[in-house]
Amino acid sequence: MPEQNIPPTIFHMLEKNIGKTIRVILDPSYGFEGTLAAVTREPPGIWLSDAEAIILRATIAQPIPQVAAREERSEIFIHLNAVQRIEVLHPPSRR
Repeated sequence: MPEQNIPPTIFHMLEKNIGKTIRVILDPSYGFEGTLAAVTREPPGIWLSDAEAIILRATIAQPIPQVAAREERSEIFIHLNAVQRIEVLHPPSRR
């Protein structure tokens, strides 16, 4: 299977968010949450520090997946070909 080329705009978006907390979804029920520490182009991937493995659950009453469980990890490399979705998490605003 030929290697997929990842558009450079993905790397620009990720590099803009270095130091921010992100959630990386690998499949509909599993992912990682942590601080984006580095972006690599060869192999295409990201490094998360202070990472946690997360399990997501959705129900008929709550169709948007919510974090159901967390497990501590330290640093982790995630290859971008395995990623379905990346979310930048913003700190809760005070009102």
